[in-house]
Amino acid sequence: MKIKITLFIILLFCQVCIAQEIRKDSVSANELSEVKVTTATRTERVLSSLPLPMTIITSEAIIKSGVTRLNEILSEQTGIILIPDESGFEGIQMQGLDAAYTMILIDGVPLVGRSAGVLDLSRVSVGNIERIEIVKGASSALYGSEAMGGVINVITKKPKKDMFSGSLSYRYATFNTNDANTNLLWKKNKFSANLFANFYSTDGYDLDKSTPLKNVEPFYNFTIQPKIYYDFSENLKLIMSNRFYDMKMDNVAIIDSENYKGDAKEKEWNSQVKLEHKWSSKVYSEYEFYATNYKNDSFLNDENNITYESAYYDQWLFRPEIRTTLSLKNAKLTGGLGLNYETLDRTYFDKKVEFNSQYVFLQYDYNPTERWNIIAGFRYDNHSVYASQFSPKLAANYKINENLSLKSSVGYGYKAPDFRQLYFDFTNPSVGYTVLGYNVAEARLNQLQEQGQILSRVEGINFNNQLEAESSINFNFGTFYKKNKLRIDVNAFYNSIENLIDTRVVAQKTNGQNVFSYFNISQIFTYGLEFNSTYDFTKQLSVSFGYQYLTAKDKSVLDNFEDYQYIRNSDLQTVQINKSDYFGLYNRSKHTANVKVAYSIPKIKTDINLRVFYRSKYGMFDTNGNQILDKYDTFVADYFITNLSISKYIGDKFMLQAGANNLLDFTDPSQISNLAGRQLFARIQYNF
Repeated sequence: MKIKITLFIILLFCQVCIAQEIRKDSVSANELSEVKVTTATRTERVLSSLPLPMTIITSEAIIKSGVTRLNEILSEQTGIILIPDESGFEGIQMQGLDAAYTMILIDGVPLVGRSAGVLDLSRVSVGNIERIEIVKGASSALYGSEAMGGVINVITKKPKKDMFSGSLSYRYATFNTNDANTNLLWKKNKFSANLFANFYSTDGYDLDKSTPLKNVEPFYNFTIQPKIYYDFSENLKLIMSNRFYDMKMDNVAIIDSENYKGDAKEKEWNSQVKLEHKWSSKVYSEYEFYATNYKNDSFLNDENNITYESAYYDQWLFRPEIRTTLSLKNAKLTGGLGLNYETLDRTYFDKKVEFNSQYVFLQYDYNPTERWNIIAGFRYDNHSVYASQFSPKLAANYKINENLSLKSSVGYGYKAPDFRQLYFDFTNPSVGYTVLGYNVAEARLNQLQEQGQILSRVEGINFNNQLEAESSINFNFGTFYKKNKLRIDVNAFYNSIENLIDTRVVAQKTNGQNVFSYFNISQIFTYGLEFNSTYDFTKQLSVSFGYQYLTAKDKSVLDNFEDYQYIRNSDLQTVQINKSDYFGLYNRSKHTANVKVAYSIPKIKTDINLRVFYRSKYGMFDTNGNQILDKYDTFVADYFITNLSISKYIGDKFMLQAGANNLLDFTDPSQISNLAGRQLFARIQYNF
């Protein structure tokens, strides 16, 4: 570890020293810092002036990387770790917070379908993406629940010139993986349109040949996304967008040495209608209606083709919203109000359930001088099931000079109890344990007791109170430096989360298994440092370095460590440990880092893109019986992943690309299920 830290310090020192040797007339400021973004404030802002921690992934970076799905490109960003859940889907971890606390948007509207708190990000193709905006830290002041840890907004391409243009591409990769894209853009006078279509299929992969089940079974999906734009005038514009997604996967299982086969299907539909109205040079309004539906169905049949198990999930969200921005002298005032109506019908629910909430938000973006930018705002949510939430935020950016600025922010975030935590009613058919949502637990426990299935109930536990929303206080403090060929972005963060919702045993069944339910149990905290730098040695060679340090712990463990201080070692002896031996929360690495090298050879129109990623050790389970992760537990060892892509341009229209993800073929079948080994790929793209 000392060697790794030393290498990091040497690399940072070299970058700063090199920057001091650059003459002022060599290269202007990094163009990325001048990108205009909208997600952080819901108004158009220059990235470098924002007081909030934010990352931009451009369409050029996506194309050169050679990836095709949203989860793949996000996994290459500093401070973002993709964690597979029990369903196999990969969720986003940012600033040490789980996937349930990050909101995922496409063109500013949210995706739904979190069957276990995690969205399947692989269902989003990157073939028509203009850019991805990532806001880190509590963003509930603008976006409400699910934005406690941050927001990721996928912004798709839009026709810009009066012409017909587009692209066709096909990519073939290991495991018989096929990805085909069509993206058509057309604009003439007041009317423009965009049609995107994607087909993706794979045979899946298998890390353990000793078992008949694969890590990922064969599946295919397709996406169709039409968008229409009509400009009634310079001051009144209409946008209509739809997205259709369909997936089918082989569903297989082995239960009690019996083989079961079936299918698993996903269907998603999103529809957005937005009217942009510029009342005057100072007043601008947006009127938006959004509806989305996510469904999945699965079944397993036994060897006699008799249904053994079936499951379904059907979620709807309807959201009308109005936003208005008033431009004042040196300031912008943005306000909005809206309504969320959400329903879910799924297996293990007694009935279809629904939420409805009304919300209002207000934000004041103020520039008292050329050096200062201050953003203050709040959002108020009135919910039909849980207590109303007030979410304030305050952020400031101070420009010391043309090259250096300081930024800081403090915000409140919250995560509402989801449908599963309130209404789940699940009994594992093979093992026999039961999980009950908070709102149905009392009635079901009484019913099970009448049926003679309950041996005893845990004393002192009742369901008389309301399950509270999880809440957090988030602090960020950082600096942004750019001069000539060097760009450095540093951010320190701290999150304190209260009323964390977790499971607790509430009863023991006569079969020896437990009954679980959800409660506000823990208070956790995370803190760390994120560092990003880019240095352009020449116009052809650019090197970037990213690093995150993270600590994430449960405060209740530290406050009551005497309850966890004894472990059972490999010789089955009871051993006492110290509080300093407590490692922290599961699935968190203290150190993650990346190095990216982009090299262009203009004479032969070729780009080489090399990325190396490091993740330090992390623990998945308590293996010594004290119910926490300590340094004597079993850990997943640290590892490196290397990705390489080479792009060759033929004229102005054709691109040929080849490369490898996980070039060095790293796998850990017993611990890491989402690393498939080396994946070679080749791609052809035609632009017109």
